[in-house]
Amino acid sequence: MPTYVYKFIDSGETIEVQQAFSDDPLTEMVHPIDGVVKPVKKVFTPVGVSFKGGGFYKTDSSSSSKSSSSTATPAAPAAPAAPATPSAD
Repeated sequence: MPTYVYKFIDSGETIEVQQAFSDDPLTEMVHPIDGVVKPVKKVFTPVGVSFKGGGFYKTDSSSSSKSSSSTATPAAPAAPAAPATPSAD
């Protein structure tokens, strides 16, 4: 069951409530400290998302054979070897 955050309108305090998806949003709630029924408003918070598995990044989206042939860059030409110098023995 999901947990929703509600804020007491008069004091600004927040409380977490577990509700089913089919339940209507609450408009009043018993304050946990003083026990008085007070008006509340539902607070929308950002949802934490965790992506697991392959395919979420540019490098994961294509097969390895396709990506290696399409993104491969030609090798730079090798620099000429330095001429050998005779040793002074």
